[in-house]
Amino acid sequence: MSEVDHEPSSAREPAPSSADSLPEHISQNIDSIIDFRRREEFKLSDAQRRLERLARWLGRPLYLLHAISLAALWLLYNALAPRLQLHQFDPPPFFWLQGLVSLAAFLTTTVVLISQNRQAQFEAHRLNFELQLNLLTEQKTTKLIHLLEELRHDLPMVHDRHDAVAAVMQTPTDPRQVLEALEEQSSDQAAKPHA
Repeated sequence: MSEVDHEPSSAREPAPSSADSLPEHISQNIDSIIDFRRREEFKLSDAQRRLERLARWLGRPLYLLHAISLAALWLLYNALAPRLQLHQFDPPPFFWLQGLVSLAAFLTTTVVLISQNRQAQFEAHRLNFELQLNLLTEQKTTKLIHLLEELRHDLPMVHDRHDAVAAVMQTPTDPRQVLEALEEQSSDQAAKPHA
């Protein structure tokens, strides 16, 4: 016998990943989501990609640590410079530091807002897609209930009875009617005086 025969089977074959053990329809859904995200990323310009990377860096604790460290060193140097007989380039009340902090805050805010705007657009596309899927699912569910009710009426061994809930659920939901009801209820709630 060779040494290979003594190895356990798990050492010879790589363990299946969790993605390999998923049913096909779930894998297809995951692939569709990944493709959607790739298409959205492909639409980005090079400048937008750079801004996204910068916004991610600005959102990390390391950025805050760098900013605090720079301000502390600036203050420490300019406070101790006269005692050490060094050139004090920004004497108290530290106008240059205030200007630098204001500029950094302006740039940081602008970069974050640009990034958030793109993310909001992506989220709006995703929510629109999700709404369309929910409406399609509702239509399919209505059709399934209708088919089940037909089957129940057609089977001789099943006692035929009227099911009011099933009858109502067979009627497709009108999305406009639901939106109008939601808007009406929201406006009614807004019009009520708060106690």
